[in-house]
Amino acid sequence: MEAVPAWYVRLIGEWDTSDQRAISLAKPLSTQQLNWKPSPGAWSVGQCLEHLCVANEVYLPAIARALAGPPRKVVQEIRPGWFGRWFIRSYIAPSSETRRARAPRKIEPGTAVDAPILDRFLRSNQAAATTPLPFGAGRVFVPLMDGTAMVLMSEKLR
Repeated sequence: MEAVPAWYVRLIGEWDTSDQRAISLAKPLSTQQLNWKPSPGAWSVGQCLEHLCVANEVYLPAIARALAGPPRKVVQEIRPGWFGRWFIRSYIAPSSETRRARAPRKIEPGTAVDAPILDRFLRSNQAAATTPLPFGAGRVFVPLMDGTAMVLMSEKLR
């Protein structure tokens, strides 16, 4: 059996950390608190969880289809490409020089969420963490790792 690459172990660890952070933050909140917004136009904690959950639900099937088939070669380390780094810097983790862009419509949260949003988020992350990833490389891995990096960075910041 092939050894699991470090990038895969790191990826699963980041998803686990994201889950623990979401549990510690959202589990004690009431539905009213999950829906509280710090300012008009800002998202509530519940909406952030729903956004991340919907992103997993929308993008995971496409990622799984793109990864179908045997890997081309073994890769020991994978990092986001220029597009992933630019996207994270420009939209997910904006600085004083950039501003956060709106989420694509297909992954925008609803106006309010119900208490089970935390469980739904955790299930979507579990599905993401258990999506079979071949330990190979090919043209799909740059977008895959860019997308994965974007999702994980977004989870860290929300």
